[in-house]
Amino acid sequence: MYISRIVVRNFRNFVHLDVPLRKGVTCVIGENNTGKSNLLRAIRLAVDANYSSQYRQLLAHDVHSEADFTKPNHVVVSVEFTDYQNDVSEAALLQACEVAPGLARIHYRYRPRREIREDIESNEHDGTDLSLVDDYHFELTGGGANDPAGVQWDEALGSALRFGDLQAFQVEFLPALRDVTHSLRQAYESPLGRILNSSEISDDEREALVEILRNANQSIEGQPTISQTGIGIRDSFAIASGEAFQMDLKLGMAEPSFSSIARSLKVLLSNDSLSDFEPARNGLGLNNVLYISMLLKYFEHRAASEKSAGQLLLIEEPEAHLHPQLQRVLYDALASRPFQAILTTHSTHITSRAPVESFVALTNDGTAATSGCVPEHAGQLTGREAADLNRYLDATRSTLLYARKVLLVEGPAELFLIPVLARHVLNIDFDRLGISVVPIYGTHFGVYTKLFGDHALAKKCAVVCDGDSNPSQLADGLDEDSPLEDINVDIVETELVRVFQCPVTFERAMTISGTLPMLLEALKECEYPEAVKQVTDAIGTLADDGISEEVKCGELFELRTKILGSAKRCGKARFAQIASKYAHLADSIPDYIECAIDWLQDNEADK
Repeated sequence: MYISRIVVRNFRNFVHLDVPLRKGVTCVIGENNTGKSNLLRAIRLAVDANYSSQYRQLLAHDVHSEADFTKPNHVVVSVEFTDYQNDVSEAALLQACEVAPGLARIHYRYRPRREIREDIESNEHDGTDLSLVDDYHFELTGGGANDPAGVQWDEALGSALRFGDLQAFQVEFLPALRDVTHSLRQAYESPLGRILNSSEISDDEREALVEILRNANQSIEGQPTISQTGIGIRDSFAIASGEAFQMDLKLGMAEPSFSSIARSLKVLLSNDSLSDFEPARNGLGLNNVLYISMLLKYFEHRAASEKSAGQLLLIEEPEAHLHPQLQRVLYDALASRPFQAILTTHSTHITSRAPVESFVALTNDGTAATSGCVPEHAGQLTGREAADLNRYLDATRSTLLYARKVLLVEGPAELFLIPVLARHVLNIDFDRLGISVVPIYGTHFGVYTKLFGDHALAKKCAVVCDGDSNPSQLADGLDEDSPLEDINVDIVETELVRVFQCPVTFERAMTISGTLPMLLEALKECEYPEAVKQVTDAIGTLADDGISEEVKCGELFELRTKILGSAKRCGKARFAQIASKYAHLADSIPDYIECAIDWLQDNEADK
């Protein structure tokens, strides 16, 4: 079985979140402070039997800041399950929670206590001045005819559940600030003991292991130093405790029982340098991978037993302390298992590996509430479009999923030059504003812009494109060399998506009087003496007030052709990269790019 839908209402920064989930791994992504950790906590409120009741009793900071709980209100977290009917244990767990054949719901709810509700209904309480701590309580329920997305505070939402009803569903949670090295040493936290206890080990094998430990204790105890130390401690204890509490005492490795063996066993590692060393000598990253791999093995043991009724792995920032290749390897390992995992991540290396249909994107839209969506569904992507995005969202381009605002460009030349020119010419730092410049290495903007909108990623997206392709062509997938037509921005533009197009190519548009000093230094570094002379002459011509504007325009037109030829000879991306080193010499930027930046900065349009 797997969680197929999550509804969260009035919990922390979520006013109303309603997202579908898929089998396998789900990646919860978004900027800082968009509620990724809060979403995992909400899930635990509903389905984690081992989550303390103390945390289920909410405090003021646990409810949404704009929700008024002095009047009757409620927090709802509803988790929907499907694909459980063919497993006897899972079907038994969710039998009382079914809302339709093959569809079950478990709900956490925080609302006025029954006595308060009855008093309000009978007009004995005016329904004001309620105390969140004294007048509200939490409920765990299952099933019910009402949809959790629209249920009112005084309407029923299923029948009562007990914590014991959830015990067979295993939830493992790894927080972001985790010390797995410590957990591996702790008997009750390490998955090793749970793996052993869930193994199908025979009584004979158990007894054989206990006998080995018993004999080892006897051998150790028989050594003179150990024996004398034990006797000395026993005599000292007898003096300190008196005859009333006297007990025999000896030293040994561990209590001779199977549970003691399961608690005492440690993972020992070896590599080219050392043999049989404890994980504490490892780096934090590898120990994280070791811990997660042991949890997965434990899940396999549970799934093979009749006691299991599903399992869920919740991990905050699985990329912690891992280099990029290992991040991708870990994601692949999680995705290859039949267990559901929900990850929160800031790693573009993980999101570049994950399919777009596995994303739950959370966005800070400038209000107190976080908006969330599954981009594939919200953007109404076709299968072909989703496949295109999965091919193109590499570690660089997937930054658009995390940015507060996005500037989509055609290629690397724009990526190299636009941010540095914005910083030096306009005194605008894209990083500080949360703006990411994302090259799509083509002209297929239509697929990307589908990701942005009021019901999708609620963030601004500016498209900067050349004049050799217009937005209607890009959306239709026509060849970029098609004749330039009148721009029909209605095909792409929305309130959150705007197109800014130059009449020529980016390289030609970039050749203006204010950027010539920058381009001149790039040409010098590339050792193109003829172009250097032409640009030097042009700088002098353009600065001469005695020369007509017509002559200056002609000079600049010829210069654009020369610089474009030089850029092609060097390689457009390489030339732009070299030019970016001298962006501090520029004092202007093409108008259409400045307009795009101004629109992205216009916070009034965000409200």
